[in-house]
Amino acid sequence: MCSARVTPDQPGERVGATAKHQVDATLSDNRGFRNQLRAWLENHRASLQDSTGRLVRQPLSSFFTCLVMAVALSLPMGLALLLENVSQLGGSWQRAAQISLFLELDAGDTYGELLREEIIKYENVAEAQWISREQALAEFQEQSGLGEALRELPDNPLPGSILVTPEIIDKDALVALLDELKAMPQVQQAQLDLMWIERLAAILHMGENFIFALSVLLVAALLLVVGNTIRLHIENRRIEIEVIKLVGGTDGYVRRPFLYMGVLYGFAGGVLAWLLLAFGLDWLNGSVVELAQLYGSEFSLSGVPVEDGFSLLLGAVLLGYIGAWLAVARHLRELLPR
Repeated sequence: MCSARVTPDQPGERVGATAKHQVDATLSDNRGFRNQLRAWLENHRASLQDSTGRLVRQPLSSFFTCLVMAVALSLPMGLALLLENVSQLGGSWQRAAQISLFLELDAGDTYGELLREEIIKYENVAEAQWISREQALAEFQEQSGLGEALRELPDNPLPGSILVTPEIIDKDALVALLDELKAMPQVQQAQLDLMWIERLAAILHMGENFIFALSVLLVAALLLVVGNTIRLHIENRRIEIEVIKLVGGTDGYVRRPFLYMGVLYGFAGGVLAWLLLAFGLDWLNGSVVELAQLYGSEFSLSGVPVEDGFSLLLGAVLLGYIGAWLAVARHLRELLPR
């Protein structure tokens, strides 16, 4: 029996070789994906370029729209920064919230120093100061004006004390700290002005609520401003949009330039708001420093932190995008080809 012979018109097939049509299909898929990605990027580039050009061709109206956004953005952020700067006056507020520990009369200076070193290790304690009996008597004589009368006393009636400065101003935490310090040995009495703490907490809480309410109102106003601006751009391009949809343009294709326009408005408004805040705080800082010096303080306003500035910028871009998307989504249904 003869074995089959391979003739030139019957080419052999190499073992393990990949079929030609499979290679061609893979290359075709890769080229198709690259072409689609290139077209998608080119479309986004053209939309961004078109939106930027339209804003540049209307500099005055674009600037005032961005300025309105900047003012609306800078108001709540500025108030929040001022409240944060004021809260950094915690040194004065913490001194007002000091806990006074009065020891037994037989507690000496050595025990008082040891107790102070133990208290300073507490988590919520920022500072602890030991005041001896002699120091307390000298301060009382100086402040009360009864120096001659106090010198006639046979013994010093004032106990040694420890002034504890809390690290945070929180009513519940301070009450827990007060109870813990009151239970320490040789502590006869512990005092804390809780009424001042409650008033201070109420003032700070009221400020935070006011800033939150103002932020909500201004965010709603910003969405209306951006939405109304984008609506005007849509009306100016109504015929163009109807033609695009008539020839098969998708909603995403029509929506994209206006979304970029909203992002550009938000970005420019965020940059302007950052500049307004930096300039405003720097201008106000001169008066604040002058006032603080009259009270013997070195307090000054800090500028806009970089993290807060980028957060402001990101929030402005998101608001511009959301406002543009809402405006386009509302009016796109009305722009059907006739």
